[in-house]
Amino acid sequence: MDRYENMNTFVRVVESGGISAAAERMNMAKSVISRRLKELEAHLGVELFHRTTRQMNLTDTGRAFYAQCVRILDDIVEAELSTSQFHGALKGQLKVAVPLSFGLMHLNPAIREFSRLHPDIEFDLDFNDRQVDILAEGFDLAVRIASLPDSSLIARRLAPVQSVLCASPGYLARMGTPQSPQALTDHRCLVYSLSSNYAQWNFLAADGQTVIARVTPYLKAGNGQFLRDAAVDGLGIVLMPTFIVYQAIRQGALVPLLTQYRHPGLEAYAIYPPTRHLSQRVRALVDFLAGRFAGTPYWDAVLPGNT
Repeated sequence: MDRYENMNTFVRVVESGGISAAAERMNMAKSVISRRLKELEAHLGVELFHRTTRQMNLTDTGRAFYAQCVRILDDIVEAELSTSQFHGALKGQLKVAVPLSFGLMHLNPAIREFSRLHPDIEFDLDFNDRQVDILAEGFDLAVRIASLPDSSLIARRLAPVQSVLCASPGYLARMGTPQSPQALTDHRCLVYSLSSNYAQWNFLAADGQTVIARVTPYLKAGNGQFLRDAAVDGLGIVLMPTFIVYQAIRQGALVPLLTQYRHPGLEAYAIYPPTRHLSQRVRALVDFLAGRFAGTPYWDAVLPGNT
């Protein structure tokens, strides 16, 4: 059994939508295609397709195996290119998961620049704040903003992520300016509902002590840009990453509050699965992003001491 040929045939059947179309595309007899699929399933000991008289649909196992086969075959092509006359050229697919707001505001121009430098890279980008399962869903790379727990995944730090408490001048004129974290209980607070404990805001005092403010949400939302805009419109006080609110602060639409306190920081990481061979495409993108965001991020210039 030729594993490479059988895997390649399996991918072509999936991408062509069936055995007949794959046979025509590969200029091969349908019986050969069927035999290779049966050999592959027998070798793996699983069914890759749900078969009926009219169609073939991938099983859950088949869907996961397809994503892995695409990466493996892509890496073989890349390995061949890296030792050929086209040494150094990057080619193939990159499936990347990125958080919605950070992705649109900051990774968007970075990835477009990387794409101009490497025009043969084909991107498949998932802009979503959910925590994807990189291995099960076939992602090459994910950018994640978190305090990472121990994991079998490999993480490379890209940039610090700091948060700032802020409100619009109009809101503060109507409702007053809080002088302590505890005073937030008397204010309208706009909270990020995807946070694990959105009704508790933590502050770090100058002496290093943690001060906890328990807030009653006036408005909850699962998107930081929406919450930023709500704060600009004067609906309440928001605790947001600086990468979301920095422009509004710079323009005077939002005013930082309680700046004598800090907030526990997070990090932006590039995360990828440990493999024996890390794709040159993944390595190049991670190196590019790490270089682009090195040092103090431009969005943190609005914080005291960073101007």
